Amino acid sequence: MKRNTQLAPAAPGLAVPAGTLEAYIQAVNSVPVLSAEEERRLAYRLRDHNDLAAAQQLVLSNLRFVVHVARGYSGYGLPQADLIQEGNIGLMKAVKRFDPDVGVRLISFAVHWIRAEIHEFILRNWRIVKVATTKAQRKLFFNLRGAKKRLGWLNREEVDAVARDLGVSPRDVMEMESRLAGQDVGFDPREGDDDDDRALLAPATYLGDDSEDPSLVLEAEDWAEFNHERLHAALETLDERSRDILQSRWLSEHKVTLQELADKYGVSAERIRQLEANAIRKLRQAMTAPPAPGA
Repeated sequence: MKRNTQLAPAAPGLAVPAGTLEAYIQAVNSVPVLSAEEERRLAYRLRDHNDLAAAQQLVLSNLRFVVHVARGYSGYGLPQADLIQEGNIGLMKAVKRFDPDVGVRLISFAVHWIRAEIHEFILRNWRIVKVATTKAQRKLFFNLRGAKKRLGWLNREEVDAVARDLGVSPRDVMEMESRLAGQDVGFDPREGDDDDDRALLAPATYLGDDSEDPSLVLEAEDWAEFNHERLHAALETLDERSRDILQSRWLSEHKVTLQELADKYGVSAERIRQLEANAIRKLRQAMTAPPAPGA
């Protein structure tokens, strides 16, 4: 689903040119930061009297911090405006739940809500297939890049160190690294893509189900019958002992051992193995030989 990347006015009273991220950032940075006393007074007005004007001031004065947090997630290839917009939603949720009696500044409380909304947005939009569905995977998704000391795949020692630092298993670390290194592939080949190798990578070229195609079903049945007939014809070219060895070892429901056949024919198990190998070689030659004219 395509998102609207234009940042609308953050709140009534803050006019922002739609679609201009730089102008938006300049506008939110122009809003004065509230002192601790002003913030506490507005929070009491919101909590005790449901004063929406107080809520608006609390949101406006902290929008600059959302921009700062969102910039930390620029490496995921998603529009910065979308990240900021999601962070603003987290800020508004935090303002609604803020308790001034706790004795902390609003932004200290709100940063967790801001990050949570941005995290959810990234996980929904970063890949077609979700890469982080468990708590351990989410932790790795947002910390693995920063934990890596160099480019390229982690070695065993680095995997163990990252797992220890983040409190997850080494297996989770290796699995997430593999997921992050993967790339999405479009289902259909791209238009104008003349590269056969790249076109074959498109799932549409190999995920089609042809099992019910009548022509292919008939072809498979004919081919199976043809091979069955050739196998029986090839078996008839073998001597009786070699044919019995193959049927006993490979074609009967209850297969026998080399030693049992050796006892039956009064030879060594090694001799039975040699006869078996020679018979299989003759069968292979007969099965791969071109059919005789008129066959």
